[in-house]
Amino acid sequence: MMTGAEIVIRCLQEEKVDYVFGYPGGAVLHIYDELFKQDKVKHVLVRHEQAAVHAADGLARSTHKVGVALVTSGPGATNAVTGIATAYMDSIPMVIISGQVPSYYIGQDAFQECDTVGITRPCVKHNFLIKDVRDIAMTMKKAFYIANTGRPGPVVVDIPKDITAAKCKFDYPNDVHMRSYNPVVKGHLGQIKKAVQLLLGARRPMIYTGGGVILSNADKLLTKLTRRLGFPITNTLMGLGAYPATDPQFLGMPGMHGTLEANMAMQHCDVLLAIGARFDDRVIGNPENFASLPRKIIHVDIDPSSISKRVRVDVPIVGNVPDVLAEMIKLIEAEQGKTEIGDWWKEIEGWRSRQCMNYKLKNDVIMPQYVIEKLYEITGGNAIITSDVGQHQMWAAQYYKFDQPRRWLNSGGLGTMGVGLPYAMGAALANPDLQIVCVTGEGSIQMCIQELSTAKQFRLPIKIINLNNRYLGMVRQWQEMFHGSRYSESYMDSLPDFVKLAEAYGHVGIRVERPEEVEGALKKAFIEHKDELVFLDILTDREANVFPMVAAGKGLADMILAEDL
Repeated sequence: MMTGAEIVIRCLQEEKVDYVFGYPGGAVLHIYDELFKQDKVKHVLVRHEQAAVHAADGLARSTHKVGVALVTSGPGATNAVTGIATAYMDSIPMVIISGQVPSYYIGQDAFQECDTVGITRPCVKHNFLIKDVRDIAMTMKKAFYIANTGRPGPVVVDIPKDITAAKCKFDYPNDVHMRSYNPVVKGHLGQIKKAVQLLLGARRPMIYTGGGVILSNADKLLTKLTRRLGFPITNTLMGLGAYPATDPQFLGMPGMHGTLEANMAMQHCDVLLAIGARFDDRVIGNPENFASLPRKIIHVDIDPSSISKRVRVDVPIVGNVPDVLAEMIKLIEAEQGKTEIGDWWKEIEGWRSRQCMNYKLKNDVIMPQYVIEKLYEITGGNAIITSDVGQHQMWAAQYYKFDQPRRWLNSGGLGTMGVGLPYAMGAALANPDLQIVCVTGEGSIQMCIQELSTAKQFRLPIKIINLNNRYLGMVRQWQEMFHGSRYSESYMDSLPDFVKLAEAYGHVGIRVERPEEVEGALKKAFIEHKDELVFLDILTDREANVFPMVAAGKGLADMILAEDL
């Protein structure tokens, strides 16, 4: 016989969970007591529940494992909601275990009671409230299965305190079958054949891929297909690294801050192959303006609800991306056909020759783009880069060339400030042999800055690149461009001395104020202080803007380039 708390820990062991990120409280003390009694599942004590979920999310994004967080009832659960919603928007596999007041108190406004199932319902793939200790094992099995199959996502398991104290026999199921949940894996062969015929007949083809390629570990198959066809390709913000950024067939990122060549190719192609992407508003702009010429769209996605949601497609293929790509490659190789797209590539090279990512260096102030370029050089492009949300996020995406998947961790769908440092913590624990870099801004970093304490406790040698322009940079950019330069509440006044703050937490702090100091400071951080957390507070050009840019509500052809201003 085991207590419910013992069963919870045994379930985590059965699922081969290495790390649980959490914060204790009354409703989960039985579970924490069982964590203390074993050493297979390691617990990481964060300083805020939001960071617990973000850190578990960062682990999941960087490893293809299910991230696990543990929080108490009431404020513990509500603090976790931002992290849960962040993971939900980006389809990240996670299990969040929340404590609940004893079942006989539910509905009586007990101390630290809240309706966790009701609160999280809109931002989870599924959630459970366990009412019987005998249901824990099967529910946990279902939670991990749901989180990591089909279109991944977070699953919440809410467990009342009395259920963790009750006892029953432990029997963990080997597998699980759910009548109401059977994700499609194999794509429809007839639809795949139609898609292949369209691709082989294209004269202006384009491949557009998103985070679904990375989530399904389909990057190698995508690369094989793209090189076999010789087509141009773009990866969304969430898909960076799915195809090597240094390959000449890669046109850069599409969308609001994408390259001219990627956006123009998206607009002017005659056949568009969309894989694991959802035609997000930040990628295609206004759907009414998406496409300058008639064209056919093929859409491959595991989630049928994503197909034709924003843009009508001609050949929908519901299925697991690796299975569909493998079938496509087989059919294309059998056809032994080759498309004639030399003229299309000449047109693309014309757009590319505009060199839309160029920027002006200054002698007296640090340009943020230059920092990212130097970061890429010094890390050899092999680091895991996490980012917060804002201008620094876009510059990291634009100027750090990701050749591998799971090296770029950021909040794409929800756009959550504060994720960068917790993401880096999760990635550092899961990938101890890789360099972990958090690119952030002085606004974002302060949202979870207390996690410098966690990083110290667990000796995480993260490098923090704070592109400090003393503004909420992206807000200021929009205010400059669309609100008459009325900088309402976007100036960051009374900033802390980040160097002293880092040192107060026991880390290394370095301030960088001039362009000629950037390279030396980065080398010092990565070489002299290789095994320590280093906080580089880099004072950058206060008025640098992110270009290219497509204004909200416009189409991809309505791009604003730096040279136009």
